[in-house]
Amino acid sequence: MFIRRIFKLVVVGWIVGMIAGAIAALTMKRQLVPTTDESADEIAAVAIFGPLSFHSTATSFRGGALECWYGGGVLDLRDAVLAPEGATLTVRAIFGGGQVLVPATWKVVTRVRGIGGISDVRAPKGYATDAPELVIEGIVMFGGFAVTSELAEGEAEWLEGMKGKQAGASEAGIESAAAAEGDPATEMAPAG
Repeated sequence: MFIRRIFKLVVVGWIVGMIAGAIAALTMKRQLVPTTDESADEIAAVAIFGPLSFHSTATSFRGGALECWYGGGVLDLRDAVLAPEGATLTVRAIFGGGQVLVPATWKVVTRVRGIGGISDVRAPKGYATDAPELVIEGIVMFGGFAVTSELAEGEAEWLEGMKGKQAGASEAGIESAAAAEGDPATEMAPAG
């Protein structure tokens, strides 16, 4: 009898926790504005209840934030140049995660805590003691990230497909915003 009550409390607590987490994720999704400029030196990459595909071409990457709540994908930094003083990427993953692609020559230091984690799966290299480094810090709850320099087989096609979908969604959002503001170039002609 006692064990049955404890089991019911655990199940109810788990369900309430999942609902509270989903509500928090939806609130965060409305508040966070992802970076769309690939050349930005500081970014905000967001995957909340959806996929992430962000490719950086920053000329002095200083870091930013990576939020993956019930979603995930790829943050591609292979075409970015690390700032001379280094960079800090703050990650927060709740039931989510993905890959952080970096050049093989970058020194990466991870300081992530929580239930889950981050793993640098690149081959070890010798780095100069004064080499700039990418510090990845933050919290991971029931998720994780892999730091790699290459996409696994089949992932490159997925990434290209996601870029196309995100570009189309971004253009549709700009057009609908312009129409809402009364831009005559995007308004529809009256019927008939």
